[in-house]
Amino acid sequence: MNARSNLLKTLVATAAASLFAFGAHATEFRSSDIHPDDYPTVQAVRHMGEILNKSSNGKHSIKVFSKSALGNEKDTIEQTKLGAIAMARVNVAPMNNICAATMVPTMPFLFRSTDHMRKVLDGAIGEEILKDCEAQGFIGLAFYDSGARSIYTVKKPIKTLADAKGLKVRVQQSDLWVSLLEAMGANATPMPYGEVYTALKTGLVDAAENNYPSYESSRHFEVAKYYNKTEHSMAPEILLFSKKVWDTLSADEQKQIRAAAKESVTYMRKLWDEREAKSLAIVKAGGAEIVDVDKAPFQAAMKPVYDKFLKDPKLQDMVKRINAVK
Repeated sequence: MNARSNLLKTLVATAAASLFAFGAHATEFRSSDIHPDDYPTVQAVRHMGEILNKSSNGKHSIKVFSKSALGNEKDTIEQTKLGAIAMARVNVAPMNNICAATMVPTMPFLFRSTDHMRKVLDGAIGEEILKDCEAQGFIGLAFYDSGARSIYTVKKPIKTLADAKGLKVRVQQSDLWVSLLEAMGANATPMPYGEVYTALKTGLVDAAENNYPSYESSRHFEVAKYYNKTEHSMAPEILLFSKKVWDTLSADEQKQIRAAAKESVTYMRKLWDEREAKSLAIVKAGGAEIVDVDKAPFQAAMKPVYDKFLKDPKLQDMVKRINAVK
């Protein structure tokens, strides 16, 4: 814990020294990601940097630190809030305990399809969720796709709700995610993404859950060959900018960053769709078994999750509005 605190202090001190120069000099904004270099989110933020560099006439650029180089998602969220780094690309789930509105797109079985999810997040509801993070020290810039998440298991397939009972399943470090898996009868085990391969291999956990590209790029399919299509969540990725850094920028610079982020979404989705198809082919060739699941009982089991996390009438209303989007 001390080492982590010292690292954060060092990062904040280093960043603070340059904060006041942001408005006057060329700036290379540092951005974090846990995924490898060729992952769509990493490539999309790099593309955003190219757009920003062009629109700012070479004044600003973005350097992406991939492969958890700056820490896990929880660490980098904290660093972004402190202004130690300018940006973080994280899944929306670790933001649930920080920014209440982010719980809504994380809710299980909320989106009917990829098209439905994109339409919601590209519209007024998406902007409302992004804006809600500002009071907590973050400027929400955009949402990226994270595909449909399903459970993959080491020893046996999951075809029914009963098959999930008692399984130790790695989840993201989010209270909502823990409750989601517990509603299925599983034992949720929060753990950083980088520790999952070893945990699956050694039997520390029986299963994990993620999308096809993450299942493939992390090589989790080597140790957990049953990919069970629960498709329980389409919780998106979120691109966050530090409000501390943001407030040092001019209105024009802020506008350029927002525009570059929005433009990068189209690029990310193209890469995502291609990567999803490619990843599915790779895991199948690697021996993974894609298992169809009867989703109706899983959906029915989620009522306690909605009751627990969406007590706020505003959030309940947001779910109704999302369901009404055609």
